[in-house]
Amino acid sequence: MTKRIVVFGATSGIGKLAMEEGLKRGHTVRAFARSADKLDARDGLEICAGDALKAEDVAQALQGIDAVVYCLGIEESVAMLWKEVTLFSRSTEVLLQEMPKADVKRLIVVTGFGAGRSKQAMSFVERTGHRAILGKPYADKDRQEEMLMQSDLDWTIARPVILTNNRGTGKYRVLRDTSSWRNGLISRADVAHYLIDAVEQDADIRADVVLAR
Repeated sequence: MTKRIVVFGATSGIGKLAMEEGLKRGHTVRAFARSADKLDARDGLEICAGDALKAEDVAQALQGIDAVVYCLGIEESVAMLWKEVTLFSRSTEVLLQEMPKADVKRLIVVTGFGAGRSKQAMSFVERTGHRAILGKPYADKDRQEEMLMQSDLDWTIARPVILTNNRGTGKYRVLRDTSSWRNGLISRADVAHYLIDAVEQDADIRADVVLAR
């Protein structure tokens, strides 16, 4: 059954690959990003330029949608070491406010290994190094995950391990049991594959998983 999917952050990284994966499988995909109007029009693609922090833009993006795939990210820079990050929690707050109004319940969110409960699966050395470099963005991902888990939506939290730009293989693991959570590598393309699978199959509703090769 085809779905109408909106991808937040559809112009780069995992979001762009999720958009492509959804289109390849015959779904209608609405690309939501501030620079979405730079995308080329094609069959099945709806372009929706907007700001994920603005309620009116998000409300427009949600109209007539079956599922939201959230792939927003920040530009990596040295400033991440000291500058507070709030994009993830603030944009999630807007989504949690606007999705019920639009009668949309399904939400799949990409965070990362080391966020939320998964930080306990890291070794002391991994955790120390991770927090030293990515402490600010992951503190906000922690806030984001807590907000999702307290919501009434049909959410899924997808935490990829270390990302690569390798081609998708479809041979990745969805680690659902906390005892199996571990670090490793996974391609962005395989993460995108899982996201569309989760939409199609209603997989891992109200669950947090780790994605690894």
